[in-house]
Amino acid sequence: MSLPSPNSRYTDSQRLNVTLPDGRSTAALARRIIPPEDAHATYGWHTVRECERLDLIASQRLGDPELWWRLADANPTLDPADLTAKSGTKLRVTLPASLPMPQED
Repeated sequence: MSLPSPNSRYTDSQRLNVTLPDGRSTAALARRIIPPEDAHATYGWHTVRECERLDLIASQRLGDPELWWRLADANPTLDPADLTAKSGTKLRVTLPASLPMPQED
């Protein structure tokens, strides 16, 4: 199994070796648990325009279209496509969950 790209949501996932019912062994990734909403520090908001997609927003706001999943994590929904389905929707743009929350003086 090749390793996920550094910008993949699976980069930090545990690698497993799974034995299939027929005895063969294969590599797999452990289930990814989405961090709780309060694990993300908000640093901005984005208002969805007509026909925008999460990858385009991620490219513009985060510098990489492959980081669309960070927008999905920060704006909980069962279907990420729902986040851009309606023009005018406000999306929270956050720092990665691994970065600490900014401290207020």
